[in-house]
Amino acid sequence: MEETTRHDPVIIARMLASAIPAFLRVPRGVVVKGHRLKPARLLELYEAEYCPYSRHVREALTELDLDARIFPIPRNGKRYRQRLIKAGGAPKIPFLHDLNAGVKLHDSEAIVAYLYKTYGIDGIPTPAARLQTSILATALRGTKGMFAQPSIAARKPLELYSFEASPYSRLVREVFCELEIGYIVRNVGKTPGAFADYFPPILRHNKMKNYMPGTENRRAFLARAGKMMVPYIIDPNTGTSMWESGDIMDYLRNTYGK
Repeated sequence: MEETTRHDPVIIARMLASAIPAFLRVPRGVVVKGHRLKPARLLELYEAEYCPYSRHVREALTELDLDARIFPIPRNGKRYRQRLIKAGGAPKIPFLHDLNAGVKLHDSEAIVAYLYKTYGIDGIPTPAARLQTSILATALRGTKGMFAQPSIAARKPLELYSFEASPYSRLVREVFCELEIGYIVRNVGKTPGAFADYFPPILRHNKMKNYMPGTENRRAFLARAGKMMVPYIIDPNTGTSMWESGDIMDYLRNTYGK
């Protein structure tokens, strides 16, 4: 029996609005360039979904097919602010802590340069920040993902399978940020040159039985979840796992919102 997916018109409208920032930033945060080295311990990134400087770093993580533990720092947020100050010396984002090398960096361009130099494939240039389009992308999202909302802390970090340019994933990341829910992002950017990665997920799952992604993280996700569709969350606190951005957003708000 073939699987289907719901077509909630409200979510589709939200997705279309969420897709505009991705078009502004093309080709950033879409296709994996690969890595020559993967960190033994998760990178830690303090950031905010609305922050144009943080976006530059998140795009690099997708392009390098790297995972990271995310500490959301929305405006007026308090949950991770003292941890950020203790680790980085100032409440400034983005802030990267690479526990593998003891490296701590604040500036987004310095962070991306470091990631590409340390983990990227030799010869692949560090992408430009293109800050103007990142600022415009933030402006187009208004206050979504910007301000902290009352919430309870998750005891263990959730897992989010996502890639930076995914409009459906952006909707979910905005809620993560607003509720100050710490999570591990599993970046699953698209395989370079693979047309199958651009087909609708349900069509790919139902009709392309021999589909096999060309990137490390996509292969691991397919083996774990059975199909390649994002966003997808795993909450070890409740034993919950789910697809569908609308369902995930409702779940996060109902479980962790006040």
